[in-house]
Amino acid sequence: MCGRLLKRFVAFWTLVSLRTATGLAGEGRSVWKKDPNFSPVSETQMFLYDTFPKEFLWGVGTGALQVEGSRRKDGRGSSVWDQFIHTAFRGADSTDVSSDSYTLLDKDLSALDFLGVTFYQFSISWSRLFPTGVVAAPNEKGLQYYNSLIDSLVYRNIDPMVTLYHWDLPLTLQEKYGGWKNESVIDIFNDYATFCFQTFGDRVKYWITIHNPYLVAWHGYGTGIHAPGEKGKITTVYSVGHNLIKAHAKVWHNYETRFRPHQKGLMSIVLGSHWIEPNRSEDALDISKCQQSMERVLGWFAKPIYGDGDYPEELKNELSFLPSFTEDEKNYIKGTADFFAFSFGPNNFKPPNTLPKMGQNLSLNLREVLNWIKLEYNSPRILIAENGWFTDSHVKTDDTTAIYMMKNFINKVLQAWSLLDGFEWQHGYNIRRGLFYVDFKSEKKERIPKSSALYYKQIIQENGFFPKESTPSLQAQFSCDFSWGITESVLKAESVASSPQFCDSNLYLWNITGDGLLHKVKGVKLKTRPAQCTDFVSIKKQLDLLEKMKVTHYRFALDWALILPNGDLSVINRQVLRYYRCMITEVLKLNIQSMVTLYYPTHAYLGLPGPLLQAGGWLNQSTAHAFQDYAALCFQELGDLVKLWITINEPNRLSDVYNRSSNDTYQAAHNLLIAHAMAWKIYDEQYRPFQYGQVSLSLHSDWAEPANPYFESHSKAANRFLQFEIGWFADPIFKTGDYPAAMREYILFKNRKGLSYSSLPYFTQEEKQLVKGAADFYALNHFTTRFVIHEPQNGSQYEFDRDVQFLQDITCLSSPSRLAVVPWGIRKVLKWIKKTYGDIDVYITANGIDDQSLDNDELRNYYLGKYIQEVLKAYYIDKVKIRGYYAFKLTEEKSKPRFGFFTSDSKGKPSIKFYNNLISNNGFPAEYSTCHPSNKEKQCSFCLFISQKKPLIFFACCLFSTLILLLTIIIFHKRKRRKRYKARSVQRICVSF
Repeated sequence: MCGRLLKRFVAFWTLVSLRTATGLAGEGRSVWKKDPNFSPVSETQMFLYDTFPKEFLWGVGTGALQVEGSRRKDGRGSSVWDQFIHTAFRGADSTDVSSDSYTLLDKDLSALDFLGVTFYQFSISWSRLFPTGVVAAPNEKGLQYYNSLIDSLVYRNIDPMVTLYHWDLPLTLQEKYGGWKNESVIDIFNDYATFCFQTFGDRVKYWITIHNPYLVAWHGYGTGIHAPGEKGKITTVYSVGHNLIKAHAKVWHNYETRFRPHQKGLMSIVLGSHWIEPNRSEDALDISKCQQSMERVLGWFAKPIYGDGDYPEELKNELSFLPSFTEDEKNYIKGTADFFAFSFGPNNFKPPNTLPKMGQNLSLNLREVLNWIKLEYNSPRILIAENGWFTDSHVKTDDTTAIYMMKNFINKVLQAWSLLDGFEWQHGYNIRRGLFYVDFKSEKKERIPKSSALYYKQIIQENGFFPKESTPSLQAQFSCDFSWGITESVLKAESVASSPQFCDSNLYLWNITGDGLLHKVKGVKLKTRPAQCTDFVSIKKQLDLLEKMKVTHYRFALDWALILPNGDLSVINRQVLRYYRCMITEVLKLNIQSMVTLYYPTHAYLGLPGPLLQAGGWLNQSTAHAFQDYAALCFQELGDLVKLWITINEPNRLSDVYNRSSNDTYQAAHNLLIAHAMAWKIYDEQYRPFQYGQVSLSLHSDWAEPANPYFESHSKAANRFLQFEIGWFADPIFKTGDYPAAMREYILFKNRKGLSYSSLPYFTQEEKQLVKGAADFYALNHFTTRFVIHEPQNGSQYEFDRDVQFLQDITCLSSPSRLAVVPWGIRKVLKWIKKTYGDIDVYITANGIDDQSLDNDELRNYYLGKYIQEVLKAYYIDKVKIRGYYAFKLTEEKSKPRFGFFTSDSKGKPSIKFYNNLISNNGFPAEYSTCHPSNKEKQCSFCLFISQKKPLIFFACCLFSTLILLLTIIIFHKRKRRKRYKARSVQRICVSF
């Protein structure tokens, strides 16, 4: 898992000696070779809830130019960036309007105290110590500032990590020597480094020579979007890179020989990189292009330092003008780093089109690039020296997206961050990426912690991630009468039996002309037998599938438009009704009860009879009365066999269909509620007394979690989503007879603000009495958890009225259709239902996930196991009265997400066996099942045996009857013979007399 990588890389800190490492150039390409049997739920890939080693370093980082400010204060010299800002950014503020850390050091230190970090990475402004860049008498004010900063860190037990050069080259060196184009700067940089070692080395144990030399060379001297802003030749770019490598190596050797023996510090260079994925992981050419891309960016600097002292072969073969190292220089350069300091993030390379992508795809997979480094450079010790990302400048403290990026990156190896908002190089002050918000225009420049700072503080305190949303797994079982079911959508009835030999009285001859066809024999009629339920081929197939599922209940939906094509009782398709009755009857013979859904609309098929659809559908109140008639017909025809009814499936999702305006949405929902209540009432009054069934409706009930737990507005948005999504239908039925007060009040609030003209309908007093209590249990369909943020929206649409948006948690396991796998969400929604609507019976009528695999659906197994475990906790710990669980779904549909246990051609998947085991164990028992078959179950088992052995039993009965008949005939004839014998005997006696 990702957290294990963290531990591994920290362990490398003490295990690997880079000085003797030779590297394994080209080995990194194996990262892109994917295992075809790779499991989507492999523990090595999923988010890990665990802690880091005790010695793990938690830090934050800044750059001098970004946060120090006070550019003209206390004798600081100008840098190339000071000039570049005023020439490249029209009307831009100078770096003086920054976080002003130079004069507000105490506030920075308070921010560090707040976070609780163990190290602080900062850079020294070269021109603040030496205004011209050349080492002479240092600027005392600057020297005093850095001494004070380092002393304050040491006092707080925070290790300083000092960067010598973070892009702010003294302007004099650029103007006099041409900057890094001139090799003379190498010695000047070494002199400056020597002074820093001499002055600060007794307290600094971690040193960085240069920060991301790729950007210095490529953007500073190539594209011109970084200081000094030169748009030079490509040869200049690689010449600058060459000098930067030699400058780093010289400083490292300087420290190695003169200072390390007594200062005991460590040194490296921060190298930045992108990551890239092949278009086709099985294509060797695409993989080679990815390898080339990495070598051109990261390998340009990493291979000389961490490899064999020379550039990658890819660069040398491609660029004839590439500077070369002598053999002595190669030996001098290789191994000049004590650890691999790495910079990675979504905004490290701007614009991204300057990267050599080689036609492949950029990616943010930190784990993969770390693996590439490990393989390519012989497992170096790694420090993540920079991992920040940008937010827009208008974002103050609600940087929710940053929380999820942080969560993802830290879980994949993170040791550093960006501390304060500041000047962001070529972006100026238009973007921010600090943990603390700073109003640059304010006088006090207070450090206000963003939500990402609060989250980072929590991670540091816990030294990792703890699973707060879930309790340990339970070993327990559901009640012995628990319903284990499988859900199917609408069953399309066959119009006629698919076995014509039983109902067609004609005689046919086959292939008489060699055409392979059947030819009717005229004038000949055969005797046919009565139609049987098993004549329906689709029923046979369904029975085969259900028998393999080993469920106790089967939920399927009727097709209203097929049963009543005119929408009223004027035309009733009795053949379709017979099909459904046959289905229910045959399923009962397998000891499986049916839960029948009357109306199952989808986005693709609204399911209304044509005349009703043409009359406005659910916008027309008459549709509710038509539904009542349809429901009464179904109760009358099928109710003696059905004990559980669902009137409407997910009426709260029809907003996607009736979305012309919010008023259409709310009116359609209003009529759906009335239709359900009328159907429930007619069952309650006319059919329940002798059919003894129960009726409800299924509501889509995903859980809503605040995306940012540190903001009350997000918590309110999550609750508002639940009211608009679930309470919209559940409150009128299970609570008040009216829509949620929170929903109605929020819409009125938006009306007053002029943000929406939506109007939620009102129930009459009679309608309230009709709707309230019109359900015998709560039925929910649950698939995922939504992470909700508050986002005000204008317009009269149902989605806009809620003022919510959804955020994808990139750390969550998700399905191909991007359903997040969040098992604890189902427990939360079950608890919420109990808390909101009381201690009512609950059926989970649909729960499942799409899994692309046809022969090894491990994702579905994982999902079922985890979600049912959370359902068990809700039942066992939270005392929610859960009566049944129905997995979704039996068979998948072509060209749609693969939710089925069976493929569209009825091929079973391994998850069937997994679900079978859960059913047979009735949950997760510790040792053995405590449930024993009741007498009724035994009797039903006997019935099942009888139904399965019908032909044999019939034959046995016939044989037995024949034997009895023969025996009777024999006895009869024997008796008759005796009577004749007696009669003859009497006659003989009479004659003798």
